[in-house]
Amino acid sequence: MPLKIVTVPCLSDNYAFLAHDAASGETALVDVPEAAPILAALSEKGWTLSHILITHHHADHVQGLDEVLSAHPDAKVVGHAADADRLPKLDMALAEGDTVTVGGSTGTVMDVSGHTVGHIAYHFPDSNAAFTADSLMALGCGRVFEGTMPMMWASLSKLAALPDDTVVYSGHEYTQANGRFALSVDPDNPDLQARVADIAAARDKGEPTVPSALALEKATNPFLRAPALAEQLGMAGADPAEVFGEIRRRKDSF
Repeated sequence: MPLKIVTVPCLSDNYAFLAHDAASGETALVDVPEAAPILAALSEKGWTLSHILITHHHADHVQGLDEVLSAHPDAKVVGHAADADRLPKLDMALAEGDTVTVGGSTGTVMDVSGHTVGHIAYHFPDSNAAFTADSLMALGCGRVFEGTMPMMWASLSKLAALPDDTVVYSGHEYTQANGRFALSVDPDNPDLQARVADIAAARDKGEPTVPSALALEKATNPFLRAPALAEQLGMAGADPAEVFGEIRRRKDSF
């Protein structure tokens, strides 16, 4: 059976996710921006944490950990072995290609460095789920703070190669702002125009725009569409990583 996934809004614009295996009762938490809403969601569902999957070391993804562990002390903390010196104490230190099992579901670790060096995503193919945090985001990607543009492009390309029916669980509610930027570099994309309208309608009703479908990201997210946008940006024939870098730089100053 696929994992039952619950989206938990945290802070002003963060998301955490609970992934529950009904048969075993095991539940994983992906990132810990803020303890109170996570603990409330667990209490409401009657679930006990078995795993806490950390994507990267930024405070808005780990700062609620101690409080959550106080209530769920048996949960195993999982993160990237290569970034262990900047993460909370890990019970399981994993690397690219390693796996973590939640009940009957196995997730694969993907190194998606760029936003930070040591950022990982967790792909659970049986649940068509990829927890991508601040790498691939809804209509966007994370700012490249520590890595390089080619590194980030390689990470996004790795995620884009997942099956089209993958659902992308990213870390922030940035989608409406990302849509405004996307239209500035890809204005004639009818799929993007329709998505931006749908996003506006959802936000007007207070609905989240995360998660999102990978197929939709590939059709509308300018950071995945770098090769298709090269000519429009005056970069015909350029390496896709260079085109991506130009799009990311434009977003940084948008």
